[in-house]
Amino acid sequence: MRTVLSRRTRVAFAATTAALAAVAGGVSLTAAADVTPTTTAATGSPVVAVGNGALRGLAVDGTAAFRGIPYAAAPTGNLRWRAPQAPASWRGVRDATTYAPGCPQAPGIAPPGTLSEDCLYLNVSTAALHTPAKRPVIVWIHGGGLTADSGSNYDGTKLAKAGAVVVTINYRLGALGFLAHPALASRPSGATGNYGLMDQQAALRWVQRNIGQFGGDPHNVTIAGESAGGLSVLAHVTSRSSKGLFQKAIVESGAFALEQESHAKAEAFGKDFATKVGCADQSADCLRKVPVQTLVDNLDNLIPGYVDGAVLKESIGTALAAGRFNHVPILNGSNHDEEALFTLGGHVVSRGYNLPYTTPVTPENYEQNIATALRTTPTRAAAIAQTYPLNAFSSPDKAFGTLIGDATFACGAEQVDNWTNARSYEFNDDTAPFLFAPAGAIQVATHGSEMWYLFDLPNAPFPQPLNAQQTKLADTMRADWVKFAATGNPWPAYGRNHVTKSFQLPAPTVSTDFVERHHCTTFAQNLDKVK
Repeated sequence: MRTVLSRRTRVAFAATTAALAAVAGGVSLTAAADVTPTTTAATGSPVVAVGNGALRGLAVDGTAAFRGIPYAAAPTGNLRWRAPQAPASWRGVRDATTYAPGCPQAPGIAPPGTLSEDCLYLNVSTAALHTPAKRPVIVWIHGGGLTADSGSNYDGTKLAKAGAVVVTINYRLGALGFLAHPALASRPSGATGNYGLMDQQAALRWVQRNIGQFGGDPHNVTIAGESAGGLSVLAHVTSRSSKGLFQKAIVESGAFALEQESHAKAEAFGKDFATKVGCADQSADCLRKVPVQTLVDNLDNLIPGYVDGAVLKESIGTALAAGRFNHVPILNGSNHDEEALFTLGGHVVSRGYNLPYTTPVTPENYEQNIATALRTTPTRAAAIAQTYPLNAFSSPDKAFGTLIGDATFACGAEQVDNWTNARSYEFNDDTAPFLFAPAGAIQVATHGSEMWYLFDLPNAPFPQPLNAQQTKLADTMRADWVKFAATGNPWPAYGRNHVTKSFQLPAPTVSTDFVERHHCTTFAQNLDKVK
């Protein structure tokens, strides 16, 4: 009887053949899922077989790194603004020693080296290729306002050495990732947009199928992200279509936009955008032919995102408050003075929007700035101002930035802690080097300060080393992140006592006064509006 193998099985055998041939010829074949990752004697390079073919990575400081692995087909041509599709398989051993291009974006403070619309790739760092026990997996979703950044900007080597298998991913950004337009509606749901979130889901499905080959446990996956990446994590926590793709979640400075816009508003924006880029006929055919750079150049703010009816069926805050979310362990937190980074550029982030304010702040415009940023009444703004008297701060701008940071990031995080009973943290090392501004420009733990304590950031524009105390704190943070990924329980939950771990020098401490220090009762009325 003639046996006909399925396409997936044929690909698996081909991948196995290539992997074994790269190591030692003449070895009998086994199924790809059973192939033990190996190291070539000639080059010392690690080789693994995944579902689409064999990969050759590189050795990095006691770990193995595999870079530029395709998890979806190039979203170009007719695949632009469609759900991600399966990548093509390959013969032989694919080089996985260099990062793939980042997704199209405007120039920024730390852009990836090359950009391409063909950008749906991920990277794996592992110290577990030759260990019998599977390790917890951390999938990192980068930030950047859903318009910038790349997985290649985060080196997972140190987290891998701490005990996790680390995956960093690219996903479609800007208009290519999040444009909603009726001409792009999928059938039969009619949903449009949030393609970037769909990409993240596709990467998680790739992890489910393949991460075991890298020593990771596909049944113990933690999604983690900072800023817009943290917001993306919350989106998956509340998305029914993401259920089962992960078992834990880490949210770093991501609870700043808990109320998403409506689908109708998003599609109205999409129509205006289509006209702006030369598609007055509002057709999908025209949109799919617009040059990438034109799409990048004509997009402004994307956050707080929107309810598309497929990935997100309701606002994140609404779902969390009602208990309609994937009930997994959550580690959630913020940094001491989140807005210090943004006020350096003359704006603040409030409810996900980048808002300019009247600067310098003065006693005369202080309350008006508050009312505008928080979208509240003059009476309410005056009451809030009393909690942040100008004479208690080094400058009026400092008072205003602290106030908005508490209202947006700190108390948004506290609200999520309450809804989910998360493991709560605050990053409080105000001496932390800030790698995205010249030395001395920021002297406080602000938005993004903690990332240098978890990852190496090879493309940061202003690199500075950690001192001995900071290095010890970074080791502790990585150990805690990995412990959470492994067990979900690195320290007690937030609970009624408001337990929060403060990462500070000379050593971390546990506090219970987060609500008081950040005046979260002052902002309860504003936060209630996101439910």
